[in-house]
Amino acid sequence: MPDVKRPMPGRPVPPLLVGTVGGPCWRLCDQKPKHFTMLLVYRGMHCQGCCTLLKEIDARLGEFQRRGVVVVAASMDGRDRAEQTAECWDIQRLPIAYGISPERAREWGLFLSEGRGPDEPDVFAEFGIFLVRRDGTLQMAAVQPTPFAAPTVDELLASIDQLIAAGAPVRGGSELESTAAE
Repeated sequence: MPDVKRPMPGRPVPPLLVGTVGGPCWRLCDQKPKHFTMLLVYRGMHCQGCCTLLKEIDARLGEFQRRGVVVVAASMDGRDRAEQTAECWDIQRLPIAYGISPERAREWGLFLSEGRGPDEPDVFAEFGIFLVRRDGTLQMAAVQPTPFAAPTVDELLASIDQLIAAGAPVRGGSELESTAAE
């Protein structure tokens, strides 16, 4: 089993460069939101639970933008599957990115799964949401080995509101907590 590292709150996140459906490559370091960049890693085109969440975020993208949050949804799917995702799921506004490598997924602390059916890719990253501060450090992360424990859009927006109101204090990044987790 590979040594799994994970981004720590208040510390720089790993770099991320991915392709986007209908657009140029997307680089995390190029994002300059007022408050946060929200990276939502979805399991891929095969995941109907992800479909529901991405469609709701797409419909409510303006609510994130009004809060000063840049949002991108990314997966390990290739370009063709990402294009099919955007089309079949009718994603109109939410940027759909593709091409996260297994190595990059591990650097982000994501769980990897092997496909179990004809609709699933051989390997894919499980669900994760990351809020990255403007300076490229991690504010918060929610990583799950299943899409069933994902926060709702209302919960995400409420969390963002609380972080902004509180001045976005970083929690969970102390040396004591990071060594206890190892």
